[in-house]
Amino acid sequence: MKVALSQLKTGETGIVVKVRGSGSIRKRIIDMGIVPGTKIKVQKFAPLSDPMELKLKGFNLSLRKAEAEFIEVEAEDK
Repeated sequence: MKVALSQLKTGETGIVVKVRGSGSIRKRIIDMGIVPGTKIKVQKFAPLSDPMELKLKGFNLSLRKAEAEFIEVEAEDK
């Protein structure tokens, strides 16, 4: 099932299918290592649910939900 990264819950994982958007926001996301085929796990959310902490390629990354909306993932079944 394809969903936006921002829709995943704590502990869920997904594989990046596509990075939407254009210009500097898309370039910034890709420069952080979020490219198609990357496996991402949602580690946790900040107290007010923004930003979210992700684990990918052996490092942790904090990303705002507004930015995570541009990332389409294939959610993995548990």
